[in-house]
Amino acid sequence: QVQLVESGGGLVQAGGSLRLSCAASGRILIINRMGWYRQAPGKQRELVATITSGGSTNYGDSVKGRFIISRDNAKNTVYLQMNSLKPEDTAVYYCNGMIRVVTFNEYEYWGQGTQVTVSS
Repeated sequence: QVQLVESGGGLVQAGGSLRLSCAASGRILIINRMGWYRQAPGKQRELVATITSGGSTNYGDSVKGRFIISRDNAKNTVYLQMNSLKPEDTAVYYCNGMIRVVTFNEYEYWGQGTQVTVSS
């Protein structure tokens, strides 16, 4: 019913920047919360950042002051601007959305993930 498609991952040197995008499509009534999580090899998936439909944001401690999450409600798209990247930011980044569909039920959706690799 709903798809989240990420883009923008890649390889960057430490200190550099990347911008991730995630577009939601399908039988969407309203997107309540969107966000990004990441998972490095051998580690649990962790929160990067979330943003509500009203624009309230929440960040994981390790990215505060470096990453900025934003959204374009008209385009059903969320962005993650990643600055001052560190090798420890290397992970697969997953888009997440709490979405109310046309049946009025709310579900949690995940994207397929996009690899971010930061070289030292």
